[in-house]
Amino acid sequence: MKQLTFSKGTEIPHFFCEVAQLLKAASSDTLVNNIFMFVVAVVLGIFSVTGILFSYSQIVSSLMKMSSVSKYKALSTCGSHLCVVSLFYGTGLGVYLSSPLTHFPQKISISSVMYTVVTPMLNPFIYSLQNKDVKRALWRLLSRTGSCP
Repeated sequence: MKQLTFSKGTEIPHFFCEVAQLLKAASSDTLVNNIFMFVVAVVLGIFSVTGILFSYSQIVSSLMKMSSVSKYKALSTCGSHLCVVSLFYGTGLGVYLSSPLTHFPQKISISSVMYTVVTPMLNPFIYSLQNKDVKRALWRLLSRTGSCP
């Protein structure tokens, strides 16, 4: 990044300065930087996804040894976490692997907010929905406002 040049007054209309957005704003040649960023994103993505798949394979093998009631609760939590992990990696890799030629700043900003703000906030929410008292309180709140059928 030190070798790149930027024109004075360059503004990045994003949630925060990401490497991909800095490269798009640079006025010098960024081909080497783009290739390096792409390779790093792919390697880290493959490494992370492999670790996650291995972890969930171990969880599934442990679930096979449990009773059916325990399996249901564990599978519901695992399913929620897989959705959050997919959301995190999908939006993150989408931002970093998007073509530098496409210019959709609003979509990229929304994606960056999804993987930096929304997904970290979902884990406590998922764990609290496993609590029966929280479920009852949420149901009462929704039934008072008329949002529930």
